[in-house]
Amino acid sequence: MPRENINLNSPVSDLKGAGPQYTNKLFSLGVETLRDLLFHFPFRWDDFSQTVAIAKIKPDEKITIVAGLISVKNIRTFHTKMAITEAVASDNSGSLKIIWYNQPFLEQSLKEGQSYRFSGKAKLTAKGLTLQAPSFEIASREKTQTGGLIPVYHVTEGLSPKMFRYFIRQVIPYATNLKEYLPTDIIQRQNFLSFAEAVKKIHFPENRQDVMAAKTRLGFDELFIFQLSYQIKKVRWQKNKAIKIKRDVKFIKKILSKLPFELTRDQKIALWETVSDCSQTVPMNRLLEGDVGSGKTIVAVIACFNASQKGYQTALMAPTEILARQHFEEVKKIAGQFNIHCALLTNSLSISFRKRQHQSTKEQLLQKINKGEIKLVVGTHAVIQKNVNFKNLALVVIDEQHRFGVKQRSYLINTTEKTRDGLPNTVPHLLSMTATPIPRSLALTVFGDLNISLIKQLPKGRRKIITKIITPRHRSQTYQFIREQIKKGRQAFIICPLIEESEILIAKAVKAEYEKLNQEIFPDLTVGLLHGKLKTVEKEQIMKKFSQNKISILISTSVVEVGIDIPNATVMVIEGAERFGLSQLHQFRGRVGRGKHQSFCFLFTESPSQKTWERIKSLEQTQDGFKLAQKDLNMRGPGELLGERQSGFSNLTIASLRNIQLIKTSRMEAETLIKKDLQLKSCPLLKKRMKLFNKNVHFE
Repeated sequence: MPRENINLNSPVSDLKGAGPQYTNKLFSLGVETLRDLLFHFPFRWDDFSQTVAIAKIKPDEKITIVAGLISVKNIRTFHTKMAITEAVASDNSGSLKIIWYNQPFLEQSLKEGQSYRFSGKAKLTAKGLTLQAPSFEIASREKTQTGGLIPVYHVTEGLSPKMFRYFIRQVIPYATNLKEYLPTDIIQRQNFLSFAEAVKKIHFPENRQDVMAAKTRLGFDELFIFQLSYQIKKVRWQKNKAIKIKRDVKFIKKILSKLPFELTRDQKIALWETVSDCSQTVPMNRLLEGDVGSGKTIVAVIACFNASQKGYQTALMAPTEILARQHFEEVKKIAGQFNIHCALLTNSLSISFRKRQHQSTKEQLLQKINKGEIKLVVGTHAVIQKNVNFKNLALVVIDEQHRFGVKQRSYLINTTEKTRDGLPNTVPHLLSMTATPIPRSLALTVFGDLNISLIKQLPKGRRKIITKIITPRHRSQTYQFIREQIKKGRQAFIICPLIEESEILIAKAVKAEYEKLNQEIFPDLTVGLLHGKLKTVEKEQIMKKFSQNKISILISTSVVEVGIDIPNATVMVIEGAERFGLSQLHQFRGRVGRGKHQSFCFLFTESPSQKTWERIKSLEQTQDGFKLAQKDLNMRGPGELLGERQSGFSNLTIASLRNIQLIKTSRMEAETLIKKDLQLKSCPLLKKRMKLFNKNVHFE
């Protein structure tokens, strides 16, 4: 029963047995109140529901026995000095030895003659059948640690699973006070448990059906909040007006005829979807998603030129100045053929180009943009800041690559709406791009307000990048291979996880690695260093030298992950490969293989973990970014794919993201609700929860 003067907002220090030691441990898990504890859901359930007689126990079975304790004693092994607690328990059918390791206090906790429930795994040893390190509790007490489906939680050192379950059991009665916030018709239509019942059963289910029912209800809730948040944004965005940019098919075909390659089928479809959206008065909000090297940028640029041909301005933004400069160089190749005035605008650069390039002051460039003379502005996110005033900005392209963070995207959408575009009562069409293949389930959930164009096909002629995991004993041979490649005129990247040495993370530091490679391994070659702490001008100079093959080997942090294009680079070496997600490793690999020569990716790891090896071996087995992204989602969670670890993604969310049907159901219900009640006036508790969600997940 709930205790008086305690409620869900009470601190965890009010729990029985929660002294300062345990309170601090709970705080480290983000658990400060009883409500926090109640919503710290288990990530799995150990099944000890099978209660058997001792005589019927089979080796390797997870079982529960109800038996009286005959004896208990501590012994210490001679060689390892390990404390072993040995007990003997019996029921009507026989007796069984039970063993715990390094828990000598159990000798005092267990009472001879007392009847207990023991739950664990039986093992056949040289001394016969034993029960290894089981959970236990007095048989007459309520099942919390044994005898059923036992919840397993993420805990921390010094806070045992048993103690955590003890605290959870205390807070369960307060779940009755949880108010239902889902509309009644949704609960009835989907045959859901009540909110309070689902929370109770997620912690202490009676059977597997309880687990599934609770996970379905709570998983739906989380997905539904995501969907509702984005569907509301989508409806509000679509209430804006945009300029209707007519599709100029003849002009587009003319551009395509000037390209040195033919667009793939996926590129053509994405281009048609984009220019079709732009031809409507409802503002476009589309995500152009494609694997590394699939050719997203050319699709966006052609859409920009189509708008320029009709007299409107466009802006193409990149997350870094290096990538913005690269986009500008590509844009110039086409713009010059059609006399389209374009410009590069960053915090440190201002260049205009028509038939030839002109160095302009920032003030001059801003004046030309304001007059509408410049039709395409390429730059960083500074392009849509306060001091930039357009005459008739009709299309904005945001190239976020792997850093397509939810928080940043929301900010950019809001900023785009408020951009001084020179067109009263309208907002620009918006096209976002990402080079990270996003699994469909995650895209449907986190990018629910976007229409999505997929480019899966790679351009013709792209060779498979040969990928190998390299152990320490093969390191010198790999260095020799790099030297041979450079003798052929090629170049190499070497990626390190950290900028400076860390006592906590045993990883290669880029500065130390640079010194070693430059002075000891490749003293006769030109080695460059690139990392985020360098000034922008220094980064530009290094990348310019590398692109001109004045640097043979570039030692870098993950800054090269974002879109850098060096066709002559054929070797990618990644130090500490186990420290990166699969999608991030795939992004690194995509920096090579962009030219006509065979390319190679070498994954250096010293990790002894079999699980780690199996994970990164996926890079050897496939070049499909979508498959790797799905594996990343399953193993490391959505934060890896979004470029930043977002709060708000619980274990249930990750599990639910594998359930396409539940995602579709949540989306359908969200769309149905906002059609009837966009302001959620009929659902005040749901509206309150929405505000809390947006605040906690930082989507605004």
